Amino acid sequence: MTATWTPVIPDGDAPLYERLVSVLRADISSGVLTAGVRLPPQRDLAYRLGVGLGTVTRAYVEAEKAGLVSAHVGRGSFVNAPTAHRVSERDGPINLAQNIALSSPAGTRIAEALSRVRRRPDLLEHLAYAPPMGHESQRRAGAAWLARTSSYESVDWRRLICCGGAQQGLSLALGALLRPGDVLLTEALAYHGLKSLALHSGWRVRGLPMDAEGLRPDALEEAIIATGARVLAVLPTLQNPTGRIMSRSRRDAIVAIARKHDLTLVEDDIYGAYAQDAPPPFAMLAPERTFHVSGVSKTLAPGLRAGFVVAPAPDQFERVLDAVRVTTYAPPAFGGLIATQWIEDGTADTILAEVREEAAARLVMARQLLGVAIETPRSDLAPHVWLPMSELEAERLAGRALRGGAEVTPPSAPVVEPGHECGVRVCLGAVPDRETLRRGLEIVAGALSSEVGERSLAMI
Repeated sequence: MTATWTPVIPDGDAPLYERLVSVLRADISSGVLTAGVRLPPQRDLAYRLGVGLGTVTRAYVEAEKAGLVSAHVGRGSFVNAPTAHRVSERDGPINLAQNIALSSPAGTRIAEALSRVRRRPDLLEHLAYAPPMGHESQRRAGAAWLARTSSYESVDWRRLICCGGAQQGLSLALGALLRPGDVLLTEALAYHGLKSLALHSGWRVRGLPMDAEGLRPDALEEAIIATGARVLAVLPTLQNPTGRIMSRSRRDAIVAIARKHDLTLVEDDIYGAYAQDAPPPFAMLAPERTFHVSGVSKTLAPGLRAGFVVAPAPDQFERVLDAVRVTTYAPPAFGGLIATQWIEDGTADTILAEVREEAAARLVMARQLLGVAIETPRSDLAPHVWLPMSELEAERLAGRALRGGAEVTPPSAPVVEPGHECGVRVCLGAVPDRETLRRGLEIVAGALSSEVGERSLAMI
């Protein structure tokens, strides 16, 4: 079937053929053009739109490069299914254990990004070693991205270092501050990758009590006095695993303590883009003592491995560069180049808008199916939810869910300091579609009901 497709091309500064491709992509995503439909012959569409044949031809060629259509000689161009770009679901249980951003928004645009990248005048520069702080174009793009997505409006690209993802960013920042045997302070429940990094590096990690806003200031000051620690690793916005967000007053209190005791903050802001109304990051409140770490893995695509470290002072900047030189010599170039291309041409904003929209819909589903078991999310875009419960209940829930066919984050994974809090993190982004997510959440909901049933039987 041939589509009677006569798109309305919006005004704009982009070339006409690019705007036509954008309309084509939008109409495929919205279902106006369905999979298998043949696009109008190029000459016919050019006549209906009143544009040159070359414009339509170029648009069709770029659409094929982007994977939106398939061209067959003598037959025409046919719309591809959007799921053709979806990552195949892994074998085994439904994955509610990993915090992975939805991949399809980036997947439908990667071919077009590669096409644009090959036309960049600086392409060949990326075949050589990058400077240890990264190419200037990528550093500028990273700073622009942080300013747009994490409210880090005062970020200076000259203090930004590119790296292979936020995990490496944490390693570089903390490695510049700590030596084996030193004490690292963090939340009692924390990102598992931070725990692993501390174990690997020989740091003595101390988990501090939390409340509804995350790390408690009084507990922080007590720990500084008791241990002599001088470094705090903290995730103030959509804390992992609890999803809590520190208020401005809480952040101000922690900054005051840090200044009083000469404490350096290493701020993980990887989820900042999912909480647009969050207070300013520590890097703006205490720029003289805060390392800011972020990246694009939770917003654009984890495989790009493009991360950013913003250092607070020149000597600390140089210590990070020394670590880059002796470990990787230079940051990876091509993942950052694709991210830079997307940030510069606005595609990154489009991808993020789609990821946010999907995150909002998935959170609504989680709240409907898991109900009051969820600690109230602090953002309507939260990519994971927290189910607080005792350690025994958490282990039982995880086991029942796994036997039912859904895997949640192991309850022990985020525990830094036993005896404070426990629960189960359920991640909403790793599964490829909402239908699969619904099945996984229904399994978890059933496991919760089983817990209630077991407790009731125990009373008889």
